[in-house]
Amino acid sequence: MTDDEQRRPVTTAATSLGILEQLKSGGPMGPTGLASELGLAKSTVHRHLKTLEREGFVVPDDDGYRVGLRLLDFGIYARNQHQLYEVAKPKLDELAEQTGEKVWCVTEEQGRGFHLYGAAGAHSVRTPAREGTRSYLHQLAAGKAILSAFPDERVRDIVDRHGLPAKTPQTITDSDALFEELATIRKRGFALNREEIVPKLHAVGVAVTDNEGHPVGAISISGPSNRLRGDRLTGDLADLLLGAANEVEINLNFS
Repeated sequence: MTDDEQRRPVTTAATSLGILEQLKSGGPMGPTGLASELGLAKSTVHRHLKTLEREGFVVPDDDGYRVGLRLLDFGIYARNQHQLYEVAKPKLDELAEQTGEKVWCVTEEQGRGFHLYGAAGAHSVRTPAREGTRSYLHQLAAGKAILSAFPDERVRDIVDRHGLPAKTPQTITDSDALFEELATIRKRGFALNREEIVPKLHAVGVAVTDNEGHPVGAISISGPSNRLRGDRLTGDLADLLLGAANEVEINLNFS
């Protein structure tokens, strides 16, 4: 097999994935628009779209093509395979009802944070996050809680790979500042997010670890900064999460 033949399947897969990513981020689009956005020949895009359509990954609509629901099957399957989702979900539902806020379960994969499940309380507010959202760990309370459970070497690897991009002016973008905060999180047991990913949104997060202390994920509570502040943020809600995380950890050991 020649080098070109070895590379071709990888290039083909990357092109198809690029089309799906563009349709997810940019919404429905036709071959001409996709070709322009991705810097590809229209004929190439058209060929990939037809293959994706045949397999149910994209479907045609009035504006061109949109992401197909077959991807939902893959996403739900991937989430349901994660042990933390099954074990943590009942506790998250309970916390959401108890606090009235949004409660999230987040896990790490390849150095990024994935929102496995979110439970909405009676007074929760809408944010860009949804189940399946991929985020930078340093931008999330849950993400920083996960990072705090990693050894420093692993954190450096993640920072080297993904950087510390800013989402708001409050986002940590300096590695020294990040390591200082992680040291604080390790001492007090919980992480805070004060408008670091969404303006006027605060959050508190706690890592969930296995018997060896390795992070399986984290749970967090988020809400408007006028409600999640002071003793409620660093006292009441943090204590609730610490207790909930402990329960989830125990249940994980026997699931």
